[in-house]
Amino acid sequence: MRILVVEDDEVAAEYVRKGLMEVGHVVDLAGDGELGLEMAKSADYDALILDRMLPKRDGLSLLTALREDGDTTPVLILSALGEVDHRVEGLRAGGDDYLAKPYSFTELLARVEAIGRRVDPSSVTTKLKAGDMEMDLLARTVTRAGKKILLQPREFRLLECLMRHAGKVVTRTMLLEKVWDYHFDPQTNVIDVHISRLRAKIDKEFDVPMLHTVRGAGYRLQD
Repeated sequence: MRILVVEDDEVAAEYVRKGLMEVGHVVDLAGDGELGLEMAKSADYDALILDRMLPKRDGLSLLTALREDGDTTPVLILSALGEVDHRVEGLRAGGDDYLAKPYSFTELLARVEAIGRRVDPSSVTTKLKAGDMEMDLLARTVTRAGKKILLQPREFRLLECLMRHAGKVVTRTMLLEKVWDYHFDPQTNVIDVHISRLRAKIDKEFDVPMLHTVRGAGYRLQD
């Protein structure tokens, strides 16, 4: 699953991120409520782990804004406020589950995976399309104009990120975080190398190029 963790305690956030990634999940972090809301609205997540007490915007306010916007992403609320009234308040605000601090990671993992299974399969995106290119996220296949394109795992993740933002500029920082899970610039040409390989596979044999470099900004996949 792709999971967004909104937690202002950096140590706690990193602990959860590391644990979830070790069992195969993809994890993004937000350190305050405003950033958390922005990230939740700008990407497709399978689940959110949301702390109640956050700077800039509290967790319940963030959750209410998502639900009012029609976002049905499953949400696990974390909080040091563990009384019955607090749990009821969180669930009534739109939370799918509520876990009081301190907690064991094993229980957190079980609860996240449980709320993830509650999602209506019909609402989960399993295929992406941009122009004449299609990606099947379950079969892990890509075709362009009906022709199958073979990609390495990292190339697939790179193209998935570009297709999810088709028609928009995807910055190098976004690619480093979402494809390589780097939250800093390693000052290498790793992105350029993979973009070059991906471009050779999806554009070389076709008349119209889809992957464009936006000088000084990043990359854009033609929609």
